Amino acid sequence: MALHARAFFIEHLKLPFVKAAVVGNTYYATPTPGGLLRLRIDFARTIRAHEYDGLRLATIHPDRGELDAVTLRFEDHKTFDHRDASQGRGPTHSGYATFREFRDRPDWVPWKGAHTNGLRAAIEQYTSVWFPGTWQTPTPPRTPGRTARKTPSPPPPRSVSRSR
Repeated sequence: MALHARAFFIEHLKLPFVKAAVVGNTYYATPTPGGLLRLRIDFARTIRAHEYDGLRLATIHPDRGELDAVTLRFEDHKTFDHRDASQGRGPTHSGYATFREFRDRPDWVPWKGAHTNGLRAAIEQYTSVWFPGTWQTPTPPRTPGRTARKTPSPPPPRSVSRSR
């Protein structure tokens, strides 16, 4: 539970799939009701132990296994740009655009400060390919605009021609 995966996927990313569950550190969903394809999202590991630099999305078929997979890197989607800039971390510094899991600190949320708009947009794009029509974006409420008024039309332009 040190990654707080349930909070990340359900509350922070706010993925819209009704038939979904978080098992361990993995998110599983059936975006198409009654469909065979499943969506699996894991944290993508780096070469270092307990360090993650993105999300790994996979489309799973029950008989054929993994059909497609893609890794969405935090750096590419500007997930930790604000956090890293405030700490003076650049692309050449250790820990840039990544987070580490500390199992001895269960209260610490490793992805705190993540901006997930870019990741969410990329997940929406991926699911629109494999699960078309399943990503329901709510229509924005109408904001009251200005009322239409009749305005007088401008006067016709005066002719500049001179008569002799």
